[in-house]
Amino acid sequence: MTPITWPDGATTAALGMGTWHMGERGADRAAEASALRLGLDLGLSVIDTAEMYGDGGAEEVVAEAIAGRRDDVFLVSKAYPQNAGRASLPLACERSLKRLGTDRLDLYLLHWRGGIPLQETVEAMERLVRAGKIKRWGVSNLDVEDLEDLGPAIRHCATNQVLWNLEARGVEFDLLPFCAARNMPVMAYSPLGQGGALLRHAALREVAARIGASTAQVALAFVLRRPGVLAIPKATDPAHLRDNVSARKLRLEPGDLAALEHAFPAPRRKRPLAMI
Repeated sequence: MTPITWPDGATTAALGMGTWHMGERGADRAAEASALRLGLDLGLSVIDTAEMYGDGGAEEVVAEAIAGRRDDVFLVSKAYPQNAGRASLPLACERSLKRLGTDRLDLYLLHWRGGIPLQETVEAMERLVRAGKIKRWGVSNLDVEDLEDLGPAIRHCATNQVLWNLEARGVEFDLLPFCAARNMPVMAYSPLGQGGALLRHAALREVAARIGASTAQVALAFVLRRPGVLAIPKATDPAHLRDNVSARKLRLEPGDLAALEHAFPAPRRKRPLAMI
């Protein structure tokens, strides 16, 4: 697994932690925060969250998890597109910082493209960088044409966070090569799919059984084998989290990859960008 090198030279591991659906139930928050702390102990320094997740509840869970160890974390949050304006983005950022219990974000993303012009969002992001509120900015759920609309500012865009897993490979046709050509890391959300269907797929189970791994490890290894991609699966169960961490050491051989390619064919034409 190749470490991620961000455009400004900072580096992180290529496996982090997502928080989608965290903070939605008060009864689950202690276990969720505990899982994030365990992930930090195991070397997963990147934590991705958003103001949308649990209406800010996920950010509050993250705050509990990182209390007293903020410097151990590469902290990422995302803003609603309706909050990405010249005046509204600083306010949204301050709300996220307050919920997270910190004075800065390592990376701040536009969650998806909305009605506010991208150039206005970029201007607001750059002001937040100069103010020390965020260290770098990026986007999420933007396709090639959207990234091109950033114009010259694309050289300052630290990442594009998109849906990518064995079942959702559309980004491989042109988006991943586009980002790679510009040394822009890609953050892969839902790398294990949604709802568990992917991890029950017969082909994935066959490969996992042959190499003595779990289906989650195989699915993660498929994503992590590609340089410049950071996977952010969510796990609240300690056993699942440790299983994900072990995927960092898993190497898929050509026969394994061939079996996966047969079951989950790569795109042969441009597809609309998938997002969930």
